[in-house]
Amino acid sequence: MSTRVKEQARLEKLKNKLVRRSRRNYRRFQGVKINPSFFHKSQIKFLLMMLPMLIITLLPIIYIFSHAFKSLSELYAYPPKIFATRLTFDNFRNLILATSQTGVPFIRYIFNSLLSSTLTILLSMLIGSLAAYSFSFLKYKMKKALFALNQLAIMIVPVAIAVPRFIVMSELGLTNNLLSHVIPLLAMPVGVFLLKQFMDQVPRELYESAKIDGANNFQIYYKVVLPLVKPALMTVAILAFQASWNNVETSSLYVDDEALKTLPYYFSTLTLGTSAIAAQGMSAVASLIIFVPNIVLFILLQKNVMNTMAYSGIK
Repeated sequence: MSTRVKEQARLEKLKNKLVRRSRRNYRRFQGVKINPSFFHKSQIKFLLMMLPMLIITLLPIIYIFSHAFKSLSELYAYPPKIFATRLTFDNFRNLILATSQTGVPFIRYIFNSLLSSTLTILLSMLIGSLAAYSFSFLKYKMKKALFALNQLAIMIVPVAIAVPRFIVMSELGLTNNLLSHVIPLLAMPVGVFLLKQFMDQVPRELYESAKIDGANNFQIYYKVVLPLVKPALMTVAILAFQASWNNVETSSLYVDDEALKTLPYYFSTLTLGTSAIAAQGMSAVASLIIFVPNIVLFILLQKNVMNTMAYSGIK
């Protein structure tokens, strides 16, 4: 009996040892893969190599935050200083005072920007994913030619098609309303390309199995493919948000009603009726307000962006 107990204890000890080893190997793997979940000592050399680049990358971000809290004397100091020696909220007070003197409430500009950005994100994800699904899974004539046109559209500068785009928007009666901020930004060739590259890696066995089970194309698209390409969808969401939130052209080209214009356009015209000295401080605060949502969204979704760039075929 004692021999049996000893054998069970030995087996239990061996089992615990194997479990600890497997956990250690798992943590080691998680520490060396792309976008690792754990720290591993092999990362130290890469962290030391990236530290100078990190500092260089952070300096403009620090400058944007610091610039908004500088006094007028520091704003015009030469050579410019990255860090503010005396923090002040005068620039914020001047901005609030200027916004309170306009005929349109400041909250209206924020609402227009949030609504147009939300619609742009949702519709860009929907249209881009549907187009990518058709390029990746469906068979039809001229599919390769259409995808080649999408690739060609990536190289077209938006300003080159500003006049044709304005003519189309005007003829369709889509000017001077909230859709004027959404429709021109829905065409996102880069988003279609990223999603298509991601969908190409979805095993075709899943598609065939769903077909055999009687699922139609929309069910396969919604229930099978979309959950597997979530990182690429989040990347498209970031790109669409940045394109919409920072956009000034739609308000200046397609909208005449002041109550329908967006926050970036309002900030671009805010300093027209003030002196250049006071305008510098308000411009610094406006830049900070426009910048913060972009960096917050990127921080929240940066894991998905890393996965997209690693697995979408972009090297």
